[in-house]
Amino acid sequence: MPNSFTGPDHFYTSDEEAWWQAVDKALKGAPRQKLFGATDDGLEIAPLYARRLDTPARALRGAQQDWSVVQRIDIPDAAQANAQILEDLEGGASGLDLVFSGAAAAYGNGIQIEDLAGLETLLKGVQLNLIDLRFEAGRENIEVLALLLAYLEKHGIDPASVRLTAGFDPYGWIAANGVALKDMENAFRHFRDAIVSAHAFGSPVRMMKADGRIWHESGATPAQELALVLASATAHMRMLEGTVLAPETWADRISLSVIAEADQIGTIAKARAIRALWSSVLDGAGLPQTKMPLHMSTSFRMLTRRDPWVNLLRNTVAVFAAGVGGADSISVLPHTLAVGLPDGFARRLARNTQSILLEESNLAKVTDPAAGSGAIEDRTDKLCGSAWAFFQEIEAAGGLMDAIRKGLVQDRIAAARDTRATDIARRKRPITGVSEFPDLSEKSVSVLIQKDTDLAGLAPSPQDLPEPGNGERFTALRKLALKGSPLQHLGMRLDQLPRDTSLKTLTAARLAEPFEALRAKAEAFETSTAIAPKVFLATLGNLAQFTARATWTANAFAAGGVTPVGMAVYDTLEDLVQAYRDSGAVLACLVSSDEVYAEQAVAAAGALKVAGVHQLFLAGRPGATETELNAAGIDAYLFAGCDLLALLGAAHDRLEAVYGTELTDLEVQQ
Repeated sequence: MPNSFTGPDHFYTSDEEAWWQAVDKALKGAPRQKLFGATDDGLEIAPLYARRLDTPARALRGAQQDWSVVQRIDIPDAAQANAQILEDLEGGASGLDLVFSGAAAAYGNGIQIEDLAGLETLLKGVQLNLIDLRFEAGRENIEVLALLLAYLEKHGIDPASVRLTAGFDPYGWIAANGVALKDMENAFRHFRDAIVSAHAFGSPVRMMKADGRIWHESGATPAQELALVLASATAHMRMLEGTVLAPETWADRISLSVIAEADQIGTIAKARAIRALWSSVLDGAGLPQTKMPLHMSTSFRMLTRRDPWVNLLRNTVAVFAAGVGGADSISVLPHTLAVGLPDGFARRLARNTQSILLEESNLAKVTDPAAGSGAIEDRTDKLCGSAWAFFQEIEAAGGLMDAIRKGLVQDRIAAARDTRATDIARRKRPITGVSEFPDLSEKSVSVLIQKDTDLAGLAPSPQDLPEPGNGERFTALRKLALKGSPLQHLGMRLDQLPRDTSLKTLTAARLAEPFEALRAKAEAFETSTAIAPKVFLATLGNLAQFTARATWTANAFAAGGVTPVGMAVYDTLEDLVQAYRDSGAVLACLVSSDEVYAEQAVAAAGALKVAGVHQLFLAGRPGATETELNAAGIDAYLFAGCDLLALLGAAHDRLEAVYGTELTDLEVQQ
């Protein structure tokens, strides 16, 4: 097949069969199916796709329109947060995502204010009518929204000029906490009241949020995330049926937000799929097709505490994919967020990740760059089908709230999370810098030191507040906020109502946490004993026979914080045993080729056990000699696809047993 791009037989004239013939030649008789893969949703990924001619390019954000660069703000102190806000806006951000301490996405951080004065400190010098403003405050969403609208009123800012998106997502909160009101209508009355009041005030706030973050962080697959976002938005529209707002305006009070991952094709397909799915919901409801602004945020689940610099690459791929997929606004989580509260440098890198793609790569100037790509169009179609099927299942269960009460959502996500966890433990899904290519000598990154803030306790609610109805209660809350009432006066006060605490709970976790826990355990062990966890690599044969496997084995042990030592060429078995004794290790691993194992492994294993090895591994599969190897003292086998997490955990247990050290959870965390 000619490689030239010109002439009658150039690169692009080869048909699909010619490509497959070349593939078969390269496979040397192996089946083509070997090249096929699958997504977390079980969707087939083919190695080759034809160009799609039935999918014309679409205007994603309007003619050559940039997406909004939304910068996350989660610094607790309002004055410090304000300084960061001004730096971000001056540095190119066009939007803010205010994350308050009560938000699920605060991750232990979050803005802390007590009243309108605190909000004024936070927003000092910010021209709100020139930016996109988003906020999330968890259970305090009502209070913060009241403060924000009071702020607009006090400063004479036209509410209609402020593009405001709130974070009211009751379903995600309920699933994450396992608690719901027995009668959710008590909460819905407050939501409807606030929406009607904001509408009367002149604010176009998109109050109800259909957010994929909680589902994603808890382990949902892309199709599950899309289905749950769709189910949330649908439930929000049902709730809006009880307001005076016209049905054709309901969609304008809802926002959609999904997560961008380092899976480039998957993220592009996710962005394209959610638009198609939402269009189908509007069509089914008989509502007009209005453009829904799509917000995407990079994944916290994919971030790592170890080697966090790799997070910059993950974020770059995620943002690129979100931009190509047509997101209207994107927020990048700083690369050090999993370590602690990000400093100004980390936030600048997060901001510039988007700025470079927009200003230097001009990514937003290309009209629908994914259109016609066989791989992306196929993934999008399949993702839509899988997400729609789960959405219909949720609807058949009575809607999202009933599906959560029945445990349908939690069980489905848990199954996906467990499957993924198994793949991570076996390194079928490697995590660069953590389970793959770990750096045991990495330097720590800088994060901000948080100060403990003594917030006021819960204050009693004024007794003369009207019941929620057509905006009366929220209007009263806004006026109280304007008078300086503390945040604690402005809540919905639902805590005393009957609650259902029997719901299954979703637990958010980053993918790298299990391996990071082993690294933390290794460091705690070294602190406690003044001895670094290490394993002696008992290499057999010459360099050519053991180098490749020894390199792989060293990386595998390093993933658990165990330092490999001793890799060398030994002339005799006695030299090998002496080197082991000199190393001071209590763990050892035989490393060489299968051919050398057949000749030397049994003898070497026996000699090392006699020399005092407490746990002996062999790098590779046992094969036909497993019985003899086990009898000689091999305790476990380390090979591609084994449960590396369990193997390393057992190694740490043995180290603690040998040195008489039993580490507490507190010691490991420190």
